[in-house]
Amino acid sequence: MPTGDRIDPFRGFNFRVEIASTSDVVAAFREVSGLTANIDVAEYRDGNSKDLHPKKLFGLRKYSNIVLKRGVTQNNELWLWYRQIVNGVADRRNGSVILLDEEQNDMLRWNFYEAWPSKLDWPTFNATTNEVAVETLELCVEKIELV
Repeated sequence: MPTGDRIDPFRGFNFRVEIASTSDVVAAFREVSGLTANIDVAEYRDGNSKDLHPKKLFGLRKYSNIVLKRGVTQNNELWLWYRQIVNGVADRRNGSVILLDEEQNDMLRWNFYEAWPSKLDWPTFNATTNEVAVETLELCVEKIELV
């Protein structure tokens, strides 16, 4: 007996990435990982506390690096951004990872702030396969939030 409308979870293949100061072409990624947030635990106990265990307080918030993977094209905007950082230019950018529904409507958005490329990994080439050449960009971010 039905109890209401069925709500299916979103599929992980419908997403879009936006990075400030880049074109839409550069943001066509095949995989995004690292949308992770952690809070450190700070243990504290008063010297005159009757409890023989520390209190667990919340400490610093930390966010993992975001890893983006895409097929290699002639578009070199990500390389130019990485090169800015290598040359000592502080080029931090904000962006978003947007989860889409089946009709390509925006459903959930993870905003990231003050990102800069900390690692650029070019593809491995192998003449015995027919795989797409994939490059990996790792972004160091200061904050991620679900909005």
